[in-house]
Amino acid sequence: MKPRAVIVALCLAVGTAPGVGLWAAPAQAADGTEKGAFSILFENDIFYNSDHDYTNGVELAYTTAPQDTPDWAISTARMLPFFNQEGDVRTRYAIGQEIFTPHNLKLKNPPLTDRPYAGFLYGAFGLVDDDGRNLDQLQIQLGVIGPASLAEDSQKWIHGIINGQDPQGWSTQLRDEPGLVIQYERSMKLIPPQSVIGLVFDVEPHYGIAIGNVYDYVNAGGMARLGINLPKDYGPLRIDPSLPGSGYYEPTADVGAYIFAGVDGRAIARNLFLDGNSFQQSRSVDKMNLVGDIQLGAAVVFDAFQLSFTHVFRSREYKTQKAQDQFGAVDLSFRF
Repeated sequence: MKPRAVIVALCLAVGTAPGVGLWAAPAQAADGTEKGAFSILFENDIFYNSDHDYTNGVELAYTTAPQDTPDWAISTARMLPFFNQEGDVRTRYAIGQEIFTPHNLKLKNPPLTDRPYAGFLYGAFGLVDDDGRNLDQLQIQLGVIGPASLAEDSQKWIHGIINGQDPQGWSTQLRDEPGLVIQYERSMKLIPPQSVIGLVFDVEPHYGIAIGNVYDYVNAGGMARLGINLPKDYGPLRIDPSLPGSGYYEPTADVGAYIFAGVDGRAIARNLFLDGNSFQQSRSVDKMNLVGDIQLGAAVVFDAFQLSFTHVFRSREYKTQKAQDQFGAVDLSFRF
């Protein structure tokens, strides 16, 4: 089949004509307003037949539409000197849980060279400001590490359902401690959506910083996307630390799809899940101060919902870690 015929077939498959609609105006509600998005995010290493290190993360998040953002949130965003001063402001609300375990779940007393058992249960509030070229995101996470995070209960309950290994070493987990993370990230459309051979691509570098008793780091990286009818967003949502996603999307056609690849590098001063508790003695390991992620994935986009999958390769996070880590992330977002 000739290239022109391939492009025509592809366009017909998604309901567009060649050169038209591959980057169209955002699909909006009947009154011209955008919509909010509710996201269900699940991250787990079960996708790659492993059960250690960062082993599970779940987050439920809601991001408002611009017209539903409270006036006080808009005023706050306008007062932040590092934020856009003319973009659409959204708010984000989330609850989530993360679970970290050593390699051998059969041991009641794991070796001191392996990462400690730990969990983090949190709520989060965020401000999002998008002017179409730059996306600013400020998020505050507040939660608890230790037995109060319910990570032990969650893992044992899930393993009971799937008939997995009963983890024996949770008595050695990090102790109860409040957890706070304040994070800022900026994503930029360095190359805005461009048409090439009937497809559309864009490139989005980013940088950020996180401070608190859970994480202290600076990060930078970027992501490239290639597909048809790219939505108006900055990629799928992920649990931090990670490449930033936007937590919302605005479709540009009835159906869209894209593949993506990205990198994120972090210079880390503190990682509580490796350094141990802040105010009392606990298990700990010597962390790596430089950690990097490589992410590959794909997304399909409809007017009502978006589904994405991300494969994450993470470099070693502590000096006695046997090998790099990898896990998968599934994000299902609904617009309403």
